[in-house]
Amino acid sequence: MMFALPFPAIDPVLIDLGTWPGVGPMGIRWYALAYLVGLGLAWIYVRAFVAKPPQAMNAREVDDLVFWAFLGVVLGGRIGYVLFYNFHVYAQDPSAILRVWEGGMSFHGGLMGVICAMAFFAYSRKLNFLAICDAVAVATPIGLFLGRLANFVNAELYGRVTDVPWAFVFPRAGPLPRHPSQLYEAALEGLLLFVVLWLLGRSEKMRNRHGALAGIFLIGYALSRIIVEAVREPDVQIGYLIGGTTMGQWLSVPFLVVGLYLLVRRQKTA
Repeated sequence: MMFALPFPAIDPVLIDLGTWPGVGPMGIRWYALAYLVGLGLAWIYVRAFVAKPPQAMNAREVDDLVFWAFLGVVLGGRIGYVLFYNFHVYAQDPSAILRVWEGGMSFHGGLMGVICAMAFFAYSRKLNFLAICDAVAVATPIGLFLGRLANFVNAELYGRVTDVPWAFVFPRAGPLPRHPSQLYEAALEGLLLFVVLWLLGRSEKMRNRHGALAGIFLIGYALSRIIVEAVREPDVQIGYLIGGTTMGQWLSVPFLVVGLYLLVRRQKTA
């Protein structure tokens, strides 16, 4: 008989706002709160980071960037999920794309959205794009950590069936114990990656290597995602791909390549 830890009975809805006509059940969910708190903490951290040399931007520019980054996360995350994970469903009912309260966000899409937002912001303000990427990269694991904890509370994106002693029986995932893959990702791409970037970001020499910290973030995230996907249950509408790989692993490969390029490319120090 497999051993399993009891899943914590935490309601995914923090505040129930009732049922709205024409919309359905509404409420403030832990997942939305994770987005907001993560964005707020990242905002504070980026302001502290850019106060040090080479000072990629000033505090007011950080405040402006937060708005564009938020749009990039939301629009990119939603568009990425639609294109990468459930295109056939949304193609049949395009209006469902707007029903974001029903769930469906892709981190890979959100990351691409933020990169586009940062590129536009840097171009419009005549700032160093890679230096901005570094500042945002060191703070991003904060949101990843909180987001993965919210995934765990929602009992979504769970792992594959296992007999490890720390397995959980997730609601709506059948009676068998599974890997808490959300907690693995919170530990790797959230906590561990934050510590690594914090330690490296303390070095002025590293901060002056524009793009290096962003490259380390991309490498760390891609490797963490590729590793955890090996024990994470793939999306039911996609399943396994070539050689038992998953969509999450394939989407992580380009970020790994770009991260390696940013880290090893030859560049002038400030």
